[in-house]
Amino acid sequence: MAVNIPGIIAIVVFYLLILGIGLWAARRGAKKNPDGPESEDVMLAGRDIGLFVGMFTMTATWVGGGYINGTAEVIFDPAQGFIWCQAPFGYAISLLIGGLFFAKKMRAAGYVTMLDPFQQRYGDRMGGLLFIPALLGEVFWSAAILSALGATLKVVLELEINTAVIVSAAIAVFYTLFGGLYSVAYTDVIQLICIFIGLWISIPFALLNEDVSPIDTTTLSRLLFTPVNESVYNRTFNVTNTTGWYGSWDTAYTGVWIDYALLLMCGGLPWQVYFQRVLSSRSAKRAQFLSFTASVGCLVMAIPAILIGAIGASTDWPETSYGKDPATEGEASLILPLVLQHLTPVWVSFFGLGAVSAAVMSSADSSILSASSMFSRNVYKLVFRQKASEREIIWVMRGAILVMGALATILALTIKTIYGLWFLCSDLVFVILFPQLICVVYLQFTNTYGSLCGYIVGMILRLCGGETIIGLPPAIKYPFFEEPNTQRFPFRTLAMLCSFATILLVSFITERLFKGEVLPMKYDIFRCYSLDRAREEQNGPKATEVAMKDGGYPEVAFPAEGKYTPYDTSKL
Repeated sequence: MAVNIPGIIAIVVFYLLILGIGLWAARRGAKKNPDGPESEDVMLAGRDIGLFVGMFTMTATWVGGGYINGTAEVIFDPAQGFIWCQAPFGYAISLLIGGLFFAKKMRAAGYVTMLDPFQQRYGDRMGGLLFIPALLGEVFWSAAILSALGATLKVVLELEINTAVIVSAAIAVFYTLFGGLYSVAYTDVIQLICIFIGLWISIPFALLNEDVSPIDTTTLSRLLFTPVNESVYNRTFNVTNTTGWYGSWDTAYTGVWIDYALLLMCGGLPWQVYFQRVLSSRSAKRAQFLSFTASVGCLVMAIPAILIGAIGASTDWPETSYGKDPATEGEASLILPLVLQHLTPVWVSFFGLGAVSAAVMSSADSSILSASSMFSRNVYKLVFRQKASEREIIWVMRGAILVMGALATILALTIKTIYGLWFLCSDLVFVILFPQLICVVYLQFTNTYGSLCGYIVGMILRLCGGETIIGLPPAIKYPFFEEPNTQRFPFRTLAMLCSFATILLVSFITERLFKGEVLPMKYDIFRCYSLDRAREEQNGPKATEVAMKDGGYPEVAFPAEGKYTPYDTSKL
């Protein structure tokens, strides 16, 4: 297949558009601080994200190239279908839960990153441990996006994969380096508009293509290929009649469905990429409102992707210019760009392919910024250099952006199981960080001992459950286990609940032991209850607490209603 010149032109045009918007936003942000930016300006856009931009950038927390491509893939995939398309609904509910229970409290407390309350409550070292799954999740997510983009451009445009990945990463890093969240937020606006217009323009042409049967009769007109072995990631196929793009319910996998649903709904919360948007809002009430609107936006933006997946499932692919069925070629993940390229006119695919590719590229910028923000503030400043100047923090952050971008690019080019690693990291975010987030926000009695023990228990139980994609065998075979390596029990949720229970139990026991003087205070190695802690409170707080309060922190982690930081005084 020859190089797709119109497709390459489309991608170049949209890449330049994203780059231009990113640099314009960086310049606009710089004008607000003629004396030079502060770290909060780079991380949180000066907490000055307006309503219109805020709605778009909050929706773009999860809606991007990976979200759109993944939704279409699941709908098209003969092994899954609509009934397994959980991401749009899961992430929408996640944003709804975030708005109801976390957004207002986190923004009202005036934190800068998601990890701030953990370090304030549990100390620097525990905050550093919690940084690990948060960092891995962000970096592997960026790498997975870049890897998927490279594979798409290679198959659809015959473009060399290394070039595609490196150029995409370089553009995202370049404007993020200079504009921070200003650039990320404004490119999110263009990203969502491009996706929405590009896909909706394409759908009528694809539906009317002569090789596409009506999507409401797919189950009657298409002979699909369904898996006959145990692993959804390593499949062989038999030709059978199935339920088409609707999918079918297998009661044996009810536990798996519930496990992934809870992972999306609850595991979608403890991500810096979400709280960065929350904390950048002008007020706590607006952060809450934006979470609600983004929840609706997630569902709305999934509709065109669902339709394109259904169109792909209703297409007689051997009769198209593509000449083969993506399902049998292991190319289900490419169904969205394949529909745009082979079932629509050239000028339509120009907009569709360009918009989707630019969206995939711009999805990586927020994760890179999130990881860099946590490192520069929660590791470099609060742990190693409490007295670091704003200028120093900004340069450290810029260096971290370069390193995170380079690391994500290297991983995307060298590791074939990058999605498997991201799935595992996402599980760790759900299993470890979600119960920790509940405790630090709502359960004031929890302490460092409980946090550390819950961390260890959650990680061990999750790793012992195995991971098929990266070849990690299960050490624990939970109920309903299917040989050779399929866990049908919701073991991720079990690991999360065990981690949560461990935090509560250990915190309760240690509080009773130390406060009741059952154990001498010399054994309080984390100084949660020792006289040294009381003396520090009398003579002056720790350096970490000083650094936090210098940034506008209240005296307590989550103040009572009405007691807000200076940022919110006139807004709530």
